[in-house]
Amino acid sequence: MKHKIAIAAVTAAVLVGGGAATAVAFADDNSHDRDTRSSAATGSTTRIGVQDAASAAVGAVPGTVTEAELDDEDGGRVWELDVYGSDRVWHDVTVDAGNGKVLGKHVSDDDDDRDRHAPRSAPVSLNAAVDAALKATPGTVTSIDLDDSDGRSGGALHWEVDVRGKDGKQHELNVDAKTAKVTVDRSDDNHDRHDDHGDDRDDHDDD
Repeated sequence: MKHKIAIAAVTAAVLVGGGAATAVAFADDNSHDRDTRSSAATGSTTRIGVQDAASAAVGAVPGTVTEAELDDEDGGRVWELDVYGSDRVWHDVTVDAGNGKVLGKHVSDDDDDRDRHAPRSAPVSLNAAVDAALKATPGTVTSIDLDDSDGRSGGALHWEVDVRGKDGKQHELNVDAKTAKVTVDRSDDNHDRHDDHGDDRDDHDDD
């Protein structure tokens, strides 16, 4: 019977602007053991923002967070984070969105395409990208991803940030990973408009 572990404590501190993030977590060091995750996420609501979740993640796995997404798991809200560790290995870390505890960590079992091609860091940190996005569109960040392969930004290194705005709408933003300039991702709008035109053409064809 595999042993589940209990996270004794997580303490996180973040310097706004993306400089430093530190955290302390007491957990099993066996990165391959998927049972380090608790049976259920204890936080039913989202009290922990992405910056604090990233801080907790690098406390458990020293390195750089390149992706974070808010998700539902076992009746609770959790942050799923990708960390490129100081050991030069990708790790998946799960953080309870209700209390900030690290529920699980393991070496990623994804194919090695990410190891070869995914960006591992950026001049503009995750914290700075979050701050820039929220300044442009106040609300709550629900996901963030460092990317350089999306043709929508011409292959330039950027953070893709999803924000649930105070207006209740979901906003997709791109934050330049070198300048922190924020632009609105119009690709989905263009796609929707294209689909609408396509439907119109189909209607005309039927006539």
